[in-house]
This record gives sequence, structure tokens and C-alpha cells, in this order.
Amino acid sequence: MNTDPDVAAVAALIAVPARATILIALMDGRALPAGELARRAALSPQAASAHLNKLVAGGFLLMVSTGRHRYYRLASTEVAQVIEAMMPLSRVTARQTPHPAEPKPIQVARSCYDHLAGRLGVAFTQALIAGGYLTETENDFTVTDYGADWFRQLGIDPVPATRSRRVFARKCLDWSERRFHLGGALGAAALTRFLELGWVARVPQGRILRVTHAGQAELRRILKISVR
Repeated sequence: MNTDPDVAAVAALIAVPARATILIALMDGRALPAGELARRAALSPQAASAHLNKLVAGGFLLMVSTGRHRYYRLASTEVAQVIEAMMPLSRVTARQTPHPAEPKPIQVARSCYDHLAGRLGVAFTQALIAGGYLTETENDFTVTDYGADWFRQLGIDPVPATRSRRVFARKCLDWSERRFHLGGALGAAALTRFLELGWVARVPQGRILRVTHAGQAELRRILKISVR
């Protein structure tokens, strides 16, 4: 009996362009209604419903009902990581120069599900390593004692929740930079704190983030990061 994971079945769920569009539309961590996802994927309501049902059955999406409305979101951070990891292999990104003179806004700063990505995410992660706040392991990052104090001063809890099944400080491969950025629960907490402090702001209808003037000044001051 073959006990290998059925990778082909998982790939088949993503291989349909309409489903891929739906998954990418949910990469900013929000839950969207079926009608909005149908519009983005250029589908009729009936066709969108069929695709959404398959993605829910396959474990890619979760559906939440609010009154008469149905909202969909990615089922887990693992799903987001799969989508993000596949982006460097796409034909579109393969034809692009990795570091164009004028990077697109989504390459500068974006959310990767619920944590920082793009040039900002990678620069933030590298600054944490250079400053001795994080150390790298093969698959993840570890917060140092020095780093724990730094995160607390910023208003971020550096201790993983004992009951959480989520990796605390995951290495997530950035599709546009081809380097790792900080994911996991710690990466999510960092993005939440950046939003609270007003260092970054969400751009409506997408996962692009805008680095504010205050954010540029503070990131330059505390981590010597300059990302535009």
C-alpha cells in the first residue's frame, strides 16, 4: 500500500487558475465574501461556489457564515506558506528581474498572510540577526536573551504560547527577494505591532503595505533599515 503523501491531489487543487486567483486574493489574511472572490476570479456565482467548495473540502479554505453571507479565509499559515513558496516558480516571476531599479509596491512591502514580507520583511529579519536579536537554525529562528528584551521594549511578547501548535519564529522564503523573512507567531506579532504604531499602513484591497514617514524614521533609528 502506498503511504506517501498525495502531493498530486494537493497540486491539482491549486492548478486551476480560478482557484489560484482565489487563494492569492486571501493572502493578506482577511476573510472575503464569496461574491468578492467570484468578482476577482471573473467567475459566475455558481462557478465560484463550486471552486470554493473544493478548496474547503481540500483543506485550503475555511468558510464562516454570518447571517446570509459566507466568508472565506485561508485555513492555516501552512497554506499561505505553500502559495508564497510557489510564487518564485511561476512563469511571470521567472521572467522578471529579481531586483528591478523601480520595484513594484508589492515587492517593497506586503503581508505574507499575517507577517511582513518583501524588501521590508527581509530587511527587518536581517537587521534582527545582525543585531543579535535572532539566531538562525535550519528551519526556524530563535530569539536570543538580548532579543527578548528588545522585543518586550517594542511591545511584543517574545515567549511562544505553550498551547500554540504554530511555529513561533519560522523562516519563510520570500518570493520576490528569494531570501528568508520572519514568519510564524512572532512575525505576525511584529506586523500587528507595526500597524498599531503606525509604522506601516495597509493599502485597500490587497496585501501591499505602505511604510509611513514615522515608520521610515523609526526603522532607520532603531534598526538602520531604509526601505522605499
